[in-house]
Amino acid sequence: MKKKLLLGIVSLFLATSASASATPEGDFQDYIVGLKNEAREIGISEPILERAFKNVAFKEKAVKSDRNQPEKKLTLDEYIPRAVPKWKIKQANDLYKKHYKVLNRIGEEYGVQPRFIVALWGVESNFGKLTGGYNVIEALTTLAYDGRREAFFKKQTMAALTILQQGHITPENMKGSWAGAMGQCQFMPTSFLSYAVDGNGDGKKDIWNTHADVFASAANYLKQVGWDDTYTWGRQVQLPESLDAESLKGLSEEKGKTLAQWQELGVRRLTGKALPDADIKAWLVQPDDKDGRAYLVYNNYQVLMDWNRSHYFALAVSHLADSIK
Repeated sequence: MKKKLLLGIVSLFLATSASASATPEGDFQDYIVGLKNEAREIGISEPILERAFKNVAFKEKAVKSDRNQPEKKLTLDEYIPRAVPKWKIKQANDLYKKHYKVLNRIGEEYGVQPRFIVALWGVESNFGKLTGGYNVIEALTTLAYDGRREAFFKKQTMAALTILQQGHITPENMKGSWAGAMGQCQFMPTSFLSYAVDGNGDGKKDIWNTHADVFASAANYLKQVGWDDTYTWGRQVQLPESLDAESLKGLSEEKGKTLAQWQELGVRRLTGKALPDADIKAWLVQPDDKDGRAYLVYNNYQVLMDWNRSHYFALAVSHLADSIK
């Protein structure tokens, strides 16, 4: 009996060890063969496929990052000072002045205030310093193979190969985040194909290294999604205790009211003064809870939410833009 028990334990140990040491690399390489066949069907050349998939391996770290969720959510009072610290505000103002000529040209061409272009640049990649060191094809292929969001990441892989085929960047230099977000404005490959533009007239859309292309691509995204430089993004407000904010807040079309209507409901600027006398539609958002920060936001805020479906992201960009003089 003891001998059978011992043999069972040994067998279990060996099986567990084998499982722990097993890798998906073999199946992953078979998966790449299928991706290459699909890529050929959309016109990706053999030289591009050869270079793009050279030495590509399964990246477990990318899968872990995709599945990892933060355990503790910060409140806006905690998050905004971290996302928009004083040093970032200073850098934003310094870089705004440094690149003012090209920013002003692009802002006028696309109808986007330059301070919002700089703010997006700062929040997305710390002004180009944090763009990710992953091989984009490797990261996207890994996440497609993982299967949790296969259709999405397979589509991004094909888009990335198309970018390479068009010659905007070399396979060796196409770097990005673990999720495949690329360059200083952190575009996913499909966003690149839809919104990236050549901002300096050299024939390439280089969002990795060329500031004019980064700025113009960000501005073009905002313009195409509906940005209006007549207005800003919104403002933090005070709510009266009598207001049923829970039933009024939200970004759906029916939740929008004019500033005059919000004024009648008792909503005021954070200072307690009356809301602006402007004929514009606004929405009430309160990302934390009923005791947290409240904002009246305009359509431009909706555009920022299209870029990234996070109130925290949109508010970080908005607050940074407001700090640029």
